[in-house]
Amino acid sequence: MLLDIIDAKKKKVGEVELAPSVFEVEVKAHLVHDVVVSQLASRRAGTHKVKERDEVRGGGAKPWKQKGTGRARAGSTRSPLFRGGGTVFGPRPRDYGYTMPKKAREGALRSALTARAKENVIMVVDGIALEAAKTKKAAALLGKLGLSGKTLIVVDGKDKNVELGFRNLPDVKLLQAAAINVFDLVNADHIVMTKDALGKIQERLAK
Repeated sequence: MLLDIIDAKKKKVGEVELAPSVFEVEVKAHLVHDVVVSQLASRRAGTHKVKERDEVRGGGAKPWKQKGTGRARAGSTRSPLFRGGGTVFGPRPRDYGYTMPKKAREGALRSALTARAKENVIMVVDGIALEAAKTKKAAALLGKLGLSGKTLIVVDGKDKNVELGFRNLPDVKLLQAAAINVFDLVNADHIVMTKDALGKIQERLAK
């Protein structure tokens, strides 16, 4: 499969061949799903917490005597049976993340790249550069490329102007080639890769 390489004005400046072992594999939807669920689980804060009986303030005095009242015995008004008492088996802080096997993650990446390539949403550019770290210039660049909606930009190497310029655009996410992942690939309406970033991705995932 060949893709055109374009410049900042959307003019063709060359072609690049996509590695069949990365962009023409069998799409395993179940594997993509499993990895996306894993990524979303790892992003959960897990900071939810309720107070249990030993953490609720008050309730030190016995509410009534043990016998003779006709009511059930009670030792504290902070029992889960009372209003304002502690919660039984409530949520506690925890880490929801779990790790998928490396081969599964790489297989899901290949599947996602193949699926997005078939959908013609991947665009290869010869490079991305901004004269200044201005959001207006970044938005103008996307406009020249004819892109709108959720856009994933994959670059190779750090450029302060590019990072700062695209940072404030709400529908744009900038990633280094080494950080490319399944969720961002399937969540984007458009994927823009620099020629060098594409080379790094193919070098990493080629069998």
